[in-house]
Amino acid sequence: MRKFLFVLLSFTVILPGANAVDLSFESAVEKIVNESNDIKTADANVKKARAQLDAVNANRWMSIDGTVSYMNLINPIKPTDSEGVTIPSDIGAILGDVLPISAVPDNIFSAGIQITQPLYTFGKIGHAVDAVHDAIDISESAKDLTGREVRYAAANLYWTAKMTDEIVAASQRNLDNARAAKKKLTAAGRANRSNLIKIESDIATKEVNLSDAQFNRDTAYSMLKIMAGIDENEEIVLTDNFPSEFEALDVAELKSNPEWDIYQKQIEMYESNAKSKRAGALPSVAAVGSYSYYSMGTTGGNLFDKSGAQNAYWGLALTMPLFSGGLHSANATMEAMNAEIARQDLDKSKKLKTQEYNTAVNKYKHLCDDLGKLNNARDLAQKAYDVSVKRFASGQTSAIELSDVSGALYQMDMSVLNAKYNILMAKESVKKLGE
Repeated sequence: MRKFLFVLLSFTVILPGANAVDLSFESAVEKIVNESNDIKTADANVKKARAQLDAVNANRWMSIDGTVSYMNLINPIKPTDSEGVTIPSDIGAILGDVLPISAVPDNIFSAGIQITQPLYTFGKIGHAVDAVHDAIDISESAKDLTGREVRYAAANLYWTAKMTDEIVAASQRNLDNARAAKKKLTAAGRANRSNLIKIESDIATKEVNLSDAQFNRDTAYSMLKIMAGIDENEEIVLTDNFPSEFEALDVAELKSNPEWDIYQKQIEMYESNAKSKRAGALPSVAAVGSYSYYSMGTTGGNLFDKSGAQNAYWGLALTMPLFSGGLHSANATMEAMNAEIARQDLDKSKKLKTQEYNTAVNKYKHLCDDLGKLNNARDLAQKAYDVSVKRFASGQTSAIELSDVSGALYQMDMSVLNAKYNILMAKESVKKLGE
């Protein structure tokens, strides 16, 4: 029976870990990218821009309009009289028996179709189409830029959560060391009041630090789950650890960036718009054609009895704007100034992004160099702590010195961890700016 209870207890303890979801760095990034609303919005903007191209291209092709109408004339003297319209008495006397009043047609039907095909617009349509092509390129570059930002944010979420794991572990070790020191102090039978108070204070402080670290870890994990589309109640295990060593970056001079592509295409788009606006002051040539049918009757039944008439035509139409108060010129100037603004933004972006890229590359190299020194300092702090523990066990040092050495070791653990996090994020910055 006792063996059965032991097996059951072991199963209960192991079960949650067995059900946990392993999450690597790349799989976390992929999940966050797939769940990103910003990516979905950028994708919708690409589709919207392509639909705008279809709309502008439609101006190149013929337009066909059809019209069908039916009218019944109303007698204004007797609105309910449906026999025909009223004719003044003097006209009625002239017409006499030739045309009875009731014979006047009061039902009218008409139908027609008109076709217009633009032939030449001096660039109004062509430049507008070019501008929309540029708008599509802008939306695609914006999607690329958004994807890079989302990946960087995903990397930040993953390594932040992983760092909180490490902080919890370090805080727990720090607390365990303090409790072990108290146990040695009391076991040796030399627990003087000052040493005991110092160790008790140390333990209380480190318990608070551990509690804060656990809270920060839970918060970081919760945010990671939300952004990755993972259920809040599902347990995850971050399988990728902080590297112990970092390779040198193989990078080249920054020559392209999605933000630069956006500004460049904006310049081209505004210039095309300006040309299209200027062409608005020039004539347009179109082929036109029309067909219409017209009939009248005294009743709906005889509406088509020998009273129908048809006409049709085709030809060329020249439309010439004569005066618009400078509208076309003003619109073209506004678009030209938009192009100039985008050109200045591009120049500024090139300077800032190049500086940001170079800073990220140099920061990565600088932090990698410092990491070796930090690791060495951390090893020395560990040795100092080990020596202090032995001295404390033999009564050669006080709890105050042991606390100081323990605190120094903890701070070096945090410094090394923070350096590794910054190195990884510097590398992600280089990827975001330079790929």
